[in-house]
Amino acid sequence: MFALLVGASHAVASVRAAPGAADRDTTGGGSLVMVLDSSGSMGGDDGTGRTRMESARTAVGTVVDALPEGHPTGLRVYGADRTQGCADTRLVRPVLPLDRAAVKQAVAGVQPRGDTPIGLSLQKAAEDLPAPTDGAVGTRTILLISDGEDNCGTPQPCEVAERLGGQGVGLRIDTVGFQVRGAARKQLECIAEAGNGRYYDAPDADALARQLQRSAQLSVDGYRLKGERTEGAATAAEAPAMTPGQYLDTIGPGEKRYYAVGLDAFSTADFAATAVPQPGAAVDSLDALSTGLAYGDGDATCESATARFLQQEGATPLTSAVSRIRSEDGNRSCDKAGRYWLVVERQSKKGSDSARWPLELLYGVEEPLPDGVTPAQSRPEYGEGGEDAELPTGDPRDVRGGTGFNDAGELGRGVWRDRILPSQTLWYKVPAGWGQQVRYDVEFANEPTVDSSAAHSYGRTQLFTPARSPVGSGGGFRETVMYSGRPAALRMGSVPVAWTNRYESRSAVRPVHADGDFYIAVTLGAKAAEIAENPRIGVVLRVAVPGEELAGPQHGASVLAERPGGSEAGADGGRAGAADSSGPGGAGWTGIAAVAGAGAAALLTAGILLVRSRRGTGTQTTRGSA
Repeated sequence: MFALLVGASHAVASVRAAPGAADRDTTGGGSLVMVLDSSGSMGGDDGTGRTRMESARTAVGTVVDALPEGHPTGLRVYGADRTQGCADTRLVRPVLPLDRAAVKQAVAGVQPRGDTPIGLSLQKAAEDLPAPTDGAVGTRTILLISDGEDNCGTPQPCEVAERLGGQGVGLRIDTVGFQVRGAARKQLECIAEAGNGRYYDAPDADALARQLQRSAQLSVDGYRLKGERTEGAATAAEAPAMTPGQYLDTIGPGEKRYYAVGLDAFSTADFAATAVPQPGAAVDSLDALSTGLAYGDGDATCESATARFLQQEGATPLTSAVSRIRSEDGNRSCDKAGRYWLVVERQSKKGSDSARWPLELLYGVEEPLPDGVTPAQSRPEYGEGGEDAELPTGDPRDVRGGTGFNDAGELGRGVWRDRILPSQTLWYKVPAGWGQQVRYDVEFANEPTVDSSAAHSYGRTQLFTPARSPVGSGGGFRETVMYSGRPAALRMGSVPVAWTNRYESRSAVRPVHADGDFYIAVTLGAKAAEIAENPRIGVVLRVAVPGEELAGPQHGASVLAERPGGSEAGADGGRAGAADSSGPGGAGWTGIAAVAGAGAAALLTAGILLVRSRRGTGTQTTRGSA
């Protein structure tokens, strides 16, 4: 991965973080157990002269070859031991650190014989998966491969899936229907929906291998959560206290969680909540995650924001953010020092995913400018970074996007190439200093499609500030495009970073008020699994960072010739001497560093009156203030 010639930023604010608040990676505990139909029907011809079982063996081998070293993987079969019997289910390879040869050997010895006890096999598969330890919330996946429906009746597969899906956090049941139709397909779809997962259709052997790879890899590449454990309360009176840092909790459908914070009368406080449902789980387009900052007895609200899925193909990570920004005259109710509450609420329609979702919380504090420092005027216009900006061209370089904010792949100016799974969101970060802006295009590739495909899906991108606040899509930009396997592109960007942007009203301007790592999220819709032949779909990002970087947010700040710590990219695309971007919990608050010594002295040279632009009248309809 390649990065700009950037390093530690000269800045005027500081973020106070709780020691060790985000040092803990709780992603561990992910595991996979494949449940393979070995009933008599799997001995039938799949249309190529091979049996369905032979094709399934090949597909399982393809899956394990693509899994990362050591990923806990097991194999259970049903219908393999007796010609009849509804108790015929067996674990042929326990869930252990991946041994590719052992899994292939285990599936090679399986012969199709008997009945189809899917419900019982799902129960047993859940027991096969090791329980998470030490607070881990990694994805535990049951991957069911079947060519027919359960013929045993008890326990009912959909009822089992619903019960398992509602237990704890992180369990997922994906189903792959191999040459199924009618009642068999409906049952497999029901199991996946009830089990927080996805149904994948495999009309032939090639599709079987492709869909198994998609499900398994999606499980492995789950969002990497980080933070200190906390548990929000149902009321303000019982809320746990939070200091600046990064935290982990969970949230259920219709639930509201309160967290208490103490704020001074001058600093900006930034709060972000990211809900992480299982990718592709059933959601309604209006299902939402809301954040608010409350005061008084917890009933009055200073600020509020709501993020919605705005599509019905399946769940993706959802981030909502609010900031307490002191007003210019300091006379608002929420300008006062005192006790406040971060309020996070999940809103779900009937029939949506009922599982509890992991919730990653970020709380950062930006201290006010030193006395005598006059900030530069706000920058509410896109200027050279508008939709018609000239972006880099040429051959793309390979990059690998991260699973979330905490491991986002670092990008700089240039053209980058990646591959994305249906239902997946890839994450990247781009450093931008004072006076600079992030501008990028996302291009979804022209892909060979399956013959019967008449479906369409979507591609989406979102841009987030260093404080994880979503940047609105003003200036002719848009976040979503239809995808049908043919080329599709999105344009997105930010206004220039300016301290005084925090006083603007537009949702595309107000959040862009601190320098550091900006985050790009790229999502491909779940229905793309019905469209493309290749397991992953190509995506190209063209990234620019227009504008000269300034030494600070003050009026008249000089242009930086080169940011300290910057260096050229190595052969592997990595960056040497990069700035520390860990911030509170790895949030990427690069550049929100304490003012001291010569840096503070330089800032104090600015001494003219504040000049601030008030252009633009748009407001974010999901936000409010008091």
